[in-house]
Amino acid sequence: MFKVLSSVWALLLGIVLIMLGNGMHSTLIGVRGGIENFSSAELAIVTSAYFAGFLSGARLTPVMLRRVGHVRVFAALGSFMSAALIAFPLLTEPWAWTPLRILVGFCMSGIYVTAESWLNDAATNETRGKVLSAYMIAQTLGIIGAQGLLTLGDAGTSVLFIGASILVSVSFAPILLSVSSVPVTEAAKAMPLRELFVEAPLSTVGIFLLGSVYATQSGMGAVFGTKIDLTTAQIALFIGMLFAGALLFQYPIGWLSDRMDRRKLIFGAALMGGISCALGWMAGDQLWPLMAAAFFAGGMTTPLYALFLAYTNDFLTLEEMPAASGALVLTFGIGAISGPLVTGWAMQQFGPYAFWLVLVVTFGAIALYALYRMTKREAMPADETESYLGVLPTASPMAVETAGVWAAEQAEAEAEADAETEAETEKEDPARP
Repeated sequence: MFKVLSSVWALLLGIVLIMLGNGMHSTLIGVRGGIENFSSAELAIVTSAYFAGFLSGARLTPVMLRRVGHVRVFAALGSFMSAALIAFPLLTEPWAWTPLRILVGFCMSGIYVTAESWLNDAATNETRGKVLSAYMIAQTLGIIGAQGLLTLGDAGTSVLFIGASILVSVSFAPILLSVSSVPVTEAAKAMPLRELFVEAPLSTVGIFLLGSVYATQSGMGAVFGTKIDLTTAQIALFIGMLFAGALLFQYPIGWLSDRMDRRKLIFGAALMGGISCALGWMAGDQLWPLMAAAFFAGGMTTPLYALFLAYTNDFLTLEEMPAASGALVLTFGIGAISGPLVTGWAMQQFGPYAFWLVLVVTFGAIALYALYRMTKREAMPADETESYLGVLPTASPMAVETAGVWAAEQAEAEAEADAETEAETEKEDPARP
């Protein structure tokens, strides 16, 4: 593993720094918006704007990369993002923050696409799985670490926004100084959503609903904390617990995923997520029960995303995966745009604790649909499924496609190894039944 990381450490360091800056900014929006007395509905629009920009960036960045190259695109997006972060405290109005959030979302999506291109190019077939896993861990650690940095300044001033901008600006140095090759970027045309639904209805519906869950947690979580009068440090801890749960539960759920019917695991994870959110609603403003609810709810969300990707790949050929990756990211993005809008409206109408109720309903819908799909299609034997690889919801279509291809190749290699082992056993013991 050390040998693998030695070739991509600079890229991973840059990603950690970028996530520190972006993670600070995402939570700051909710905290500062509360200080400025923005309504829940206004902050919901600002939150959704990020995901609208993110979805646009995922579609347009490959075109820009082919036209002007990776280095120029990466540097330009970094400059625009750094400038946008500084601009937030200059004009604290929802109508000004909305286009800034679109810009930040667009830049972050483009940064992911470019960085993932370099990572993919730096990895070999043997190391790709480990490199992708390290990349996802670096992202998550960056987001968690960002919450700690929020306690070092006053959210009512511009200092934390400036700090986030500095982190983003500095992050490009190790990346741009370490990359040498220019990878080929080919964006496959996304599979039509109707076709994706026919091939994998559970994944299509589930990943749309999960987009709503993820955007609500990561975007409206800070808004919820502000509305119930949590301190900045408590809000930072609340958001950190969401991602700490995701980091902890990724491996055990992935281990189970390769050994049982994935639909049952999707049902169980969604049910646990819904129960956790119901407990969060019942906890009221009790701090540690709130933190526990966030830990388990966030712990189910990210692994569910990777579960849906793995389940989709079980029914696709290797040639269909690139197009399906784009369709899945599009579906997730649409859900991510709609989720905060619904949650913001609910919080505006019924109070801040509607945050939990929206999550309960959405998790419940995922669980019920998974239960329904179990009656419509036979379970695929565990030894015929693709391998599971943890992928974050923030991944670009390129990372999703790369993970899918790796999973298919890994499953094929394991099947061949098992067949060789069985053949050798039969050769040594011909009488064995």
